[in-house]
Amino acid sequence: MKNEATGFARLISAFGFSMKGLQSTYVTEAAFRQEVWLALVLLPLAFFVGGSSRDIALLIASVLLLLIVELLNSAIEKVVDRIGDEYHELSGAAKDAGSAAVLLALGLVVVVWLGVLLS
Repeated sequence: MKNEATGFARLISAFGFSMKGLQSTYVTEAAFRQEVWLALVLLPLAFFVGGSSRDIALLIASVLLLLIVELLNSAIEKVVDRIGDEYHELSGAAKDAGSAAVLLALGLVVVVWLGVLLS
C-alpha cells in the first residue's frame, strides 16, 4: 500500500513506519536486541569516557552505525527469505555480505572505543 500523505503528515507517517521497523527488528532479531542493549550502556558511557566533544561524537557515531548496519542486514535477510527458502548462491552471497558489514561495523566500535580509551 502506497503512502499518499504529504508535508507534515508524511513526516508523521514515516516516523511511524520507522518505529514499526525498529520494533519488528527488535522482536525478531536476537543480534539487534543484543546491540540495542549494548547501545543503552555505551551511549551514556560515551559522555563520561569522551574527553572532548569530538571523542563523544565518535563514540556515539560508531555505536549508532552498528545499529544502522544491523538494521540494513536484517532487511536484506528478510527480503532474501521472502524470495524463497531454496538455496541460491546469490542469496547466500547477499546474506554473507550483510553479515560481513555487521562484523566490520562491530570492529569499528571496538577500534573507536579503544582509541578513545587509550588516548
